[in-house]
Amino acid sequence: MTREQVGKLELMVLLALLRVGHDAYGVPIAREIQDLGGQVSLGSVYAALDRLERKNFVSSSRGDPSPERGGRAKKFFQVTAKGMREVQDSQRMLTSLWRNLAVLKGELA
Repeated sequence: MTREQVGKLELMVLLALLRVGHDAYGVPIAREIQDLGGQVSLGSVYAALDRLERKNFVSSSRGDPSPERGGRAKKFFQVTAKGMREVQDSQRMLTSLWRNLAVLKGELA
């Protein structure tokens, strides 16, 4: 069985979505990443959210149409249980890889 994995941007989007909270949409997710020093466009955030939804790491729902958006509804996202497991697995793996890495401590490899 092959395991769906997330790329760097997808992981950043998942983490930003968790920070922003349940039922966030693209703009606050992108802003959260940017506020923490990440370089990301709104379009790339929505593309990552689409990929994450296809992988069942996030789910979405539509809000009510609003006049401010020309009658369009916002698409709200939430991390699924599968997405939460992926975040936790990624944290474990990356932490293990970083642990005691001599190059990061200024030592020669």
